[in-house]
Amino acid sequence: MIEEHDRVVLTKKEPDAGLEPGGVGTIVHAYSGGEAFEVEFVTLTGDTVAVLAVDWDEVRRFSRGS
Repeated sequence: MIEEHDRVVLTKKEPDAGLEPGGVGTIVHAYSGGEAFEVEFVTLTGDTVAVLAVDWDEVRRFSRGS
């Protein structure tokens, strides 16, 4: 189960935000028991790229080698 503060990997393209599948973000809020999430995507230097609301099937839990 994905929870707030977990790192996740984007599984679909988000062209309006300039994000590609494989982008890594952090869950900042879980909606309706995990049906959707607010995810913050940042650069390697810590600058926020986007904060998106995504459905549960648009992300997967991050693991090394993802």
